[in-house]
Amino acid sequence: MFGPLGPSLAPTIKANRGLYKIIKPFAGWYADLMGYRRMGLKYDDLLVEERPDVQRALGRLTDKEQYDRTFRFRRASQASILHADLPKSQWLKPEEDTRYLTPHVESVVEEDSERQVWDTLAVERKK
Repeated sequence: MFGPLGPSLAPTIKANRGLYKIIKPFAGWYADLMGYRRMGLKYDDLLVEERPDVQRALGRLTDKEQYDRTFRFRRASQASILHADLPKSQWLKPEEDTRYLTPHVESVVEEDSERQVWDTLAVERKK
């Protein structure tokens, strides 16, 4: 299956319980290894903002989501300037790492593909 970020095996893995039980600990370990949670960031904060679909999705966030995103970036920037991780009490917990931007990006991609279909539709006159 292709998502806004490219091909994904996630639906296949989630559908297979045995495979999911094997992969889930490695996925959690890898997310911890990436270190973005130690900086107080969510996974969706790492999406490349220069992409047009992400730009449009950012415009669809609520005021609270925009404020929270800005706060996370400023806090992570401050920690980066100090060359230190946030205190462990401020680390993002795995259950708090929700996808707040990905659904918006997916809807933008769906709208773009639908718009592409309608823009290239050929109308033929019946005889």
